[in-house]
Amino acid sequence: MQGIIIKGIGGFYYIKTEDGVIECKARGKFRYTDVTPMVGDKVDIQIEKGKGVIEKIFPRDSELIRPQVANVTQAFVVFAIKNPDLNFELLNKFLIQCEHNNIVPMVCLNKIDLSSETEIKEVSDMLSGTGYQILLINAKTGVKTDRLKEMLEDNITVLCGPSGAGKSTLLNKLLGKEYMKTGNISEKIGRGKHTTRHSELIEVNNGLVVDTPGFSTLEINYIEKDDLRNYFPEFYDYNDKCKFRGCLHYKEPGCKVIEAVEKGKINKARYEFYIKYLQEINERRNNRW
Repeated sequence: MQGIIIKGIGGFYYIKTEDGVIECKARGKFRYTDVTPMVGDKVDIQIEKGKGVIEKIFPRDSELIRPQVANVTQAFVVFAIKNPDLNFELLNKFLIQCEHNNIVPMVCLNKIDLSSETEIKEVSDMLSGTGYQILLINAKTGVKTDRLKEMLEDNITVLCGPSGAGKSTLLNKLLGKEYMKTGNISEKIGRGKHTTRHSELIEVNNGLVVDTPGFSTLEINYIEKDDLRNYFPEFYDYNDKCKFRGCLHYKEPGCKVIEAVEKGKINKARYEFYIKYLQEINERRNNRW
């Protein structure tokens, strides 16, 4: 019998199958492999003495480390422009993580009632040329959440973004019920409390959604410097047109990306983030020796 892991707690895995949700344990052989069952995994199971056992884990199309979830096809990257203030560097890191894992991101700017047109335009300008969709939403009142609900069909969707941005509120709105407890923004630290306890796939509109704990920092130190340029969609049209093959778009002469930045065809703030992170990768690499 085949199914998909929708929840894992204390060594037990809950598998969604055509016959309903079945509680399973993993076969002992997985202890001796590099593969551990993960929420989102497609699996083969057997029923032995009335209990389910995971026999096989199918190859993953994508795999996120934090949150730990497999086979995600799209991400709702939820950020508030105000309360808490939007962290552009963190937003860019989430987008890089999506690109690295072949996950299609939808940028959801929440709490638009607290945002000015100038602030919204700043985000739109930064992401111009990336091809990313930006949706202005209000998760609390339901503004544009119907559009997001339509996008869930036939996808495994992860809600990600910093704590306090409104992911749990958005999930509750998509489900039409109070599923996740929501927290208030702490006035002292300017971010939300960790209110989500574990990753779980929930069926919504013929799709599956995972809500995960919010967090305000994100490490992407697994990215190599030669790969980083591939995670900026606005570079795609220029990557093969530079003077030097393998151009990192840093200080090389004849770089078409630098030229596009100077002409205003690529957003300068995004490019500056690219350079900053490229330098961080170099520093980490040098410190290894």
